[in-house]
Amino acid sequence: VKVAVLGAAGGIGQPLSLLTKLNQHVSELALYDIVNTPGVAADLSHINTPAKTKGYKGPDELVGAVKDADLVLIPAGLPRKPGMTRDDLFNKNADIVRTLADAVGKHAPKAILGVISNPVNSTVPIVAETLKKHGAYDPTKLFGVTTLDIVRASTFVAEIKGGDPNTIAVPVIGGHSGPTIVPLLSQTGLSFTQDELDKLTHRIQYGGDEVVKAKDGAGSATLSMAFAADRFARSVLEAIVGGKKGVTECAYVESPIYAAEGIKYFSTKIELGAHGVEKIHPIGPLTPYEEKLLEACIVELKKNILKGEEFVAKA
Repeated sequence: VKVAVLGAAGGIGQPLSLLTKLNQHVSELALYDIVNTPGVAADLSHINTPAKTKGYKGPDELVGAVKDADLVLIPAGLPRKPGMTRDDLFNKNADIVRTLADAVGKHAPKAILGVISNPVNSTVPIVAETLKKHGAYDPTKLFGVTTLDIVRASTFVAEIKGGDPNTIAVPVIGGHSGPTIVPLLSQTGLSFTQDELDKLTHRIQYGGDEVVKAKDGAGSATLSMAFAADRFARSVLEAIVGGKKGVTECAYVESPIYAAEGIKYFSTKIELGAHGVEKIHPIGPLTPYEEKLLEACIVELKKNILKGEEFVAKA
């Protein structure tokens, strides 16, 4: 299996490339960025796992990086700085993501794509609309990687309730920023006071800000994001290469769940299969508190999706 990491020299890209090099399903690892990728690739190539690693640098080498890739992971883009909203990032990252999606549409039309570049709520529609121009859009193969929200939710719940965060599963639905992140704490089988619900929900929605502040101008979540993206990639590869059944992750995909309300993309629990999305699970029972969170999510998500689609339409 060939995996391409686009943005491989960056804060997320380097640790993600390291983790991908360790995956036994990967036979070829293509690392692309505008700087430093030959060095990152040379460094990783000394690790004693079977994945052959090669660096591709600059726009001229993008085609070689993505050509015939089975899985493309896109962490490329600029990180958030203190005081920056995800919207401030939009114009810069939208451009980068569109360029990369263009290359994938032409040279790896069958690839499964994991979009990590923020703002995910808008970059996934950008990728979809760009792929459509090449007749290469397949809704079962395009994912916005929201796994970090799920990873954070497990961690934060374990901090309050005790137990192994590995075994605490918190479905997180909606989107991947602020109010669009809706943790379904009622589905964990644990009980929470209203105060705990408020604090946990807020922390899961804005956990990224903790890291941005702590890094003090030096970036946003990179190591935890790389871990989460690798978990997502492993699940995808387990399903497509390992033939494992019943692999589920939450991810932001084209979904029928709120399509009637004009929400084309939505994150819920998804079963992965040999070709990508096998089954989109229903949301399940919600509490009135969660229903209210969901209402706020939908208003915001609609705007985010439109923004991504308009960006491509204007181009």
